[in-house]
Formats: sequence, structure tokens, C-alpha cells
Amino acid sequence: MNQNDDAGLSAPEAAQRLRQDGPNALPSAQRRKWRHIARETLQEPMFMLLLAAGTLYLLLGDLHEGLVLFGLVLVVLAMTLYQEGKTERALDALRDLSSPRAMVLRDGQPVRIAGHEVVCGDVLLLAEGDRIAADAVLIDGSEVRVDESLLTGEAVPVDKDARADAALFSGTLLVRGHGRARVTATGERSEIGRIGHVLGTLGNEPSPLKQQTAHLLKVLALLALAASVLLVLAHGWIRGDWMAALLAGIALAMAMLPQEFTVVLTVLPALGAWRLAKKNVLTRRIAAIETLGATSVLCVDKTGTLTENRMTVVELYAQDGAAAPAESLVVDYAHSSELPEAFHTLVEYSILASVADPFDPMEKAFHRLGQHFLKDTEHLHHDWTLMQEYGLTPELRAMSHVWRATTGEAHVVAAKGSPEAIVDLCHLGRDAQARIARAVESMAAKGLRVLGVAQARFVGEHWPAVEHDFDFEFIGLLGLADPLRPEIAAAVAQCHTAGIRVLMITGDYPATARAIAAEAGLVSAGDALDGVLTGEELATLSDAALQARLQAVAVCARIAPAQKLRIVQALQATGERVAMTGDGVNDAPALKAAHVGVAMGGRGTDVAREAASLVLLDDNFASIVGAIRLGRRIFDNLRKSMSYILAVHVPIAGMALLPVLFGWPTMLYPLHIAFLELVIDPACSMVFENEPTEGDVMQRPPRDAQAPLFGGAALGLALVQGIGVLLVVLGAYAWAADAMTEDQARAFAFVTLVSSNLALILSNRARARSLWASLWVPNRTLWIVIGVTLVLLGVAVYWPAAATLFAFEPLVGVGLGTALLLGMASVFWFEAIKFSRRRTA
Repeated sequence: MNQNDDAGLSAPEAAQRLRQDGPNALPSAQRRKWRHIARETLQEPMFMLLLAAGTLYLLLGDLHEGLVLFGLVLVVLAMTLYQEGKTERALDALRDLSSPRAMVLRDGQPVRIAGHEVVCGDVLLLAEGDRIAADAVLIDGSEVRVDESLLTGEAVPVDKDARADAALFSGTLLVRGHGRARVTATGERSEIGRIGHVLGTLGNEPSPLKQQTAHLLKVLALLALAASVLLVLAHGWIRGDWMAALLAGIALAMAMLPQEFTVVLTVLPALGAWRLAKKNVLTRRIAAIETLGATSVLCVDKTGTLTENRMTVVELYAQDGAAAPAESLVVDYAHSSELPEAFHTLVEYSILASVADPFDPMEKAFHRLGQHFLKDTEHLHHDWTLMQEYGLTPELRAMSHVWRATTGEAHVVAAKGSPEAIVDLCHLGRDAQARIARAVESMAAKGLRVLGVAQARFVGEHWPAVEHDFDFEFIGLLGLADPLRPEIAAAVAQCHTAGIRVLMITGDYPATARAIAAEAGLVSAGDALDGVLTGEELATLSDAALQARLQAVAVCARIAPAQKLRIVQALQATGERVAMTGDGVNDAPALKAAHVGVAMGGRGTDVAREAASLVLLDDNFASIVGAIRLGRRIFDNLRKSMSYILAVHVPIAGMALLPVLFGWPTMLYPLHIAFLELVIDPACSMVFENEPTEGDVMQRPPRDAQAPLFGGAALGLALVQGIGVLLVVLGAYAWAADAMTEDQARAFAFVTLVSSNLALILSNRARARSLWASLWVPNRTLWIVIGVTLVLLGVAVYWPAAATLFAFEPLVGVGLGTALLLGMASVFWFEAIKFSRRRTA
């Protein structure tokens, strides 16, 4: 193997090259510019209707009314640009986080950086499952095999040889081996850049909610079109004023079109994903946020997710020859710097079976053990040469290194792996196997991860095809402690309270897995191992038997990555909504199949990240629980917002239609509808997005993911809310028409309508609490919207120029107060229903 001491670039050199060459990125069409957003917004039906109304007013010679409508178009457009711009910035931040990463050498030290920061001359440290960040030349490596199907279309991976200066290409995937490569081209100068492929990283597929809402909008649009045509015909036929009829028809169409639905379904999930990122959970697919709150089973890894992935060797078991008595030792780092001679070989070969510059926490633990106890001894071999490697395989959970020593002709072979695999390699008798099994069981019962170590000698350089052809001797066992994260027990308890099962899936020994599960609160300390499903047992079960078995277990141990897919599918077959964590190449199918795939951001491979919907940036189980909590909050706020939108459009549409049908003076013109839009848009997209989490959000069972956002009850309640407000506003207009002038009556009814609009906001933000209690729940955006609305309402009613445009006359103090109180009282019946529900709960 070619040993290259290249320390990579220094940090200043890398920064200078990044400024010169630009980021390692390809042009992307995903980012929407403000002009694109403006063009899309102006093409929406609501804005087309506003523009049509403004044009009609100009044709009628009403310059002020037309210009005001066009001005309101600009105001609403500016607000939309602000909201959409905020959403795009949130999505940009997510794209930056979700871009491929790279491990490079900087100043001689391995550093993980974003893929777009890679520059020419960087030395990439590549491992199995990595997406290669830039075009490069392989410097050195072992069994390097690359999937180049992205470029060539060929599905068969290609072997790469460092001795031939093999080329590696940006975007291709390392499916086997590891190595180092020097970057030769980045960005548009890479091979993939010249071909012109642009790889999307954040999915924009329509979510189930968007599909449901699109169907609802189509139905409402057809109803709006039919009702508007009928209103125009009726108004023109009865009154003979066809221009006024057209304006009334436009006003009704504007009132009936809840175009805010699309805003809500874009803004709330995108900003929710941004909030998740602040909690160390990256959303790669926005649609996953909907499913997150409905998750009923969490399948999680043990190492690094429940535990800290900070391993330390704490116990040793040495067997010096088949006949010699075994010895055990609890490692004391604090009070001793010496290790009994019987354990020196065990530590020596555990290091030889590891990489020289380890990244894996277990191998780091072996090196720390050696540096602490064997420093300056003959058992550390920095001058030996690695000649051959045998990696882990699904068939054999062990790896071996063949070394050329500085003395002697025979090569030294060191192997480490699961105790079962090492015992198998050593071809031990039954008595020895039973003795080792007891030692393994003793360590595992303490929650330790146990690995076995073996040694062999080999003469010649015609390496065997498999490790079994070496004549291995068993050396001993190492027990590693990986402490449980301190917040895990509380997070697991929170999951149980929220009706979420937590299923631990690990490759560890069953007793180790059960001990950690007991500490985490997944099982009781006295539970037998019967509650643990092993990979060996899983392989013998039919699909139906596996589905039944999974109902009774909380721990799956000695599970191979390929078996995770069967577990996911078995859980899904019983109706569960499954979230699955994973970090390796072989985890990708299970991550893809799960309703919510969760990849590890710290130790996960690029393949796992690309297959997953979410990425844990801190690899912490508690972050998943926090994400579920936030996912439930987002869904709650979506439902509140959509209920409010539907409810508020009922009185607006009713007051645009009914006065005309009853032969009363027209109450709502397009200008009034545009004013109401200034309240509805910011209310639904900003007020409800900022609503805090309900206090009982993690005391509820998971919601039914198949149930629509507006089921029968939710849809009916929103409509009844709106009808209740409509009756109050209609009654207020009828009363005012007899007691006031026409313009005063219009102003009185309009103030009542705006007040009831604000009451609907307050009522819908508190689905279970009373409206009064909701006033004390902090939401600064709410009070800004209410304050601005009341100021603008005052301007419209009392400023003469504005009052003329709105066809208002100022209201006296009693009239204004009465209208405001009537609007607030329009939701009291709904508050009474909530009160009765609380009494009976």
C-alpha cells in the first residue's frame, strides 16, 4: 500500500483557493428569485380579480377607487413577497445543511466540511458510503470500489487502484473500501459539471395535505365561479346596473376563494423545517413533517443515538493458550499506568486489528488503552506495514489486518469482531466456547459492548480468499462502556406518554442490549431475555410470525442491517407509522421504506442521508423526540390556520351575496375584500405559525395519518363557526339599515365583520382553552396583527378621504363600541361548546 504523508492544504490556502475558484457547487434552479415569486403571485385568481376590479373602476371613471385597488394589490404583493422570501431563505438554509459533506485534511488534521467548501488540492478522506465531493485522483486506498452509474449509467461498481492513479468523479459513490484522494476539479469544472447534471437535494413533491387542499380548492373555485355568474345575472336583471353587477360578482368570487390555503401549506411547513433545523434536525423532505407527528413506532440504534458513542475499554478477559486459565481485569485508568503482562497481547492485537488513524469510537478506545498502558513497550508497532485487509461482511462480523513486521519472515494477522465470529474463526472446542460465552454474558449483563480478538501467522504473500483459511488463536475479550446519554430516560418516558413505542435495534449482544434498554426505560430491569428478538431468530420467522413477535419486544439484538427492512415492513403491515434511524450504506433500504427515515448527521454515510427524510445533526435520540413534538405543533397550527381560513370566508362570502339577494344595499365591494385580505393573509401565515406548542401535545396518542386535515368534524365545525359569525354580521347590518344611513350601516356591519374576524383568530388559536385563557399565551405577532388591523380600521372609518373610498360614514362612540362587541360576541357560542367539553373531559 502506498503510504503518503501528505498533510493536505492549510486553512489559509484553502480559503484563498475558495475565493479564487468559487464554491464547489453546480448551478441550481431550485432557488426562486423575487421576480419569479411576483409573477406567480400575480397569476393567482385573487390578484387577477383585484386587477379586474381596479380596471372596471377606471372604466367607470372612478379614478380614486381604481388606484386604491391597484395600491392594495401592491401592498398584498409586498406582503406575499416577504412571506415567500422568508420561506425561500429557510429552504436555502436547509439546502446548505443537506448538501453533501466531505472529510478533508486541513493542516494535517481530518476536518469535516460542507461539500461546497472543497477546493482543488484538498485531500479527501473517503470511507464506504461516502458521496465523492469533487473530481479527484486516488492517492492510496484499500479495496476501493465506486458506483459511477450517475455518470455512465452502468450499474456495476468499478474497482479503483491507487497505483494506477485512478480517477474518482464528483457525485459518484464509494460502495466499498476506504482511501485518500487529491481533488483535481470542483463545481462546473468537474466531469459532472461539464455533463450538466444538477442534483436536487431537497424534495418538492406534493404532500398529502397539499393534494387534499388542491382538491378542496378546485371544488370551492367551481362553486365561486357558479355563484358569481348567478349573482351577476341576478343583480343585472333585478337592478339593471350591469357594471355594478360585475363588481358584485368579482367581490363574491374574491370572498369565496380561500387562496390563503396555498400560502399556509407553503409557509408553515417550510418555517417549521427551519425551526427543526435549529433543534438539530434537518428536514430533507418537507412532506415528512406531516408524518412526523403521526409516528407510532420509533426504531432507533443504540450506539451513538441512545448512548454517547464515547467508548472506553473498562474490562478485559485474556486466554493465553487453550489450556491456561483465563484472567479477567477491570481497567483502572485513574489509579494505575501498568497492565498485567497477561493482557498485553490482547491490547496489542486489538490495536493491530484497527486502523492506524481511527475514526471509529471503538478503535479510538483501543488506541487510548494502548497509549495509557503500553506506551514505550514492544507491543506498539508504528513501524510495521499493513499488507492486506479483510473487512466486515454480513456473513462474518469480524475484520482482519495482515502486517509485515520489521523482523521475521511470517506476516502477523490480527482479527477483531463479535465474540461469536472470533470463536468461529478460531475453531474452538465446546468447552472453550462455553467458557468464553460465560465471560461474554458476564460483561454484556453490565451493559458493555464485547469484542473478541484473535491472532495468526502467515508465510508468503498469496493471501487467502477468506479469513477462515488463517490458523487463528483466540486471545481474549474487551468490554467497552458507552454511557447512556443523560436525557434519554426522560425522552423515552415522554414517548410512552405520547403513545409512541420505542424499539431499540442494535447489532450488539442480546444481554448488552437488554441492559442498556433497562437503563433507558425501554424494559424493566427484571425482564427476561425472552423480550429480546435476535437476528438469528428473526431469520427463522415468517412475515406473519414476525409481525406477531414484534408486538411483544422492545429490543432487537444482533440485527444485520439488511434485516432492518423486514422489521420496518412488518411494523407497517400491522398499521404502524414507523420512524427508523440508520447511518450505514446497508441501512438505506430501511430508511427509504420507513414512513420517516432518520439518518445520523455526525456518523452517517451520505447514502443514508440521501435515503432519509430527516437528518439528526447531533445523532441524539432526544432530538427525534423534540422533532416529533415540533411536528405535532406544526400540524396543530396548520389545522388551526386552515379552520380559521375556512370559517372567516363564510361570513365574507355571505355578506357579498345575501344583501344583494335580499334587495339590500351592497355591503362588500372589491375594496372591502382587499382590506380583509390584509388581515387574513398575515393572520393565517404568521400568527398561527408563531403559535406555541399546546400543553398536552405529548399526552395525546399519535393522530391517524390517513385522516384528512379537514375530516368531517373539523370541516363541519369550521363551517358552523363561519355561519355563526355570518348570522351576527347579517343581523347587525339588518338592524343598522333601519337605524342609520346606508353608509353608516355599511361601516357598522364592516366593523362587526372585522371584529369577528379577530375573534375567530383568538378562538381558533385556542382549540381546547378558553378565548380568555388564550389571551395570556404569548404570541407577539398576534398583537401586532390585531393592533395594525384596528389602526387601519380606524383610518378607513374616520379619515374622510378613506371613508369616502370605502363608502363609509363615521360611527359615533356607542355605535363603534357596539359593533366591536357584536363581533367578539359572534364566537361566544363556540366558546360555550369548548367549555362544556372541558367540563365533561
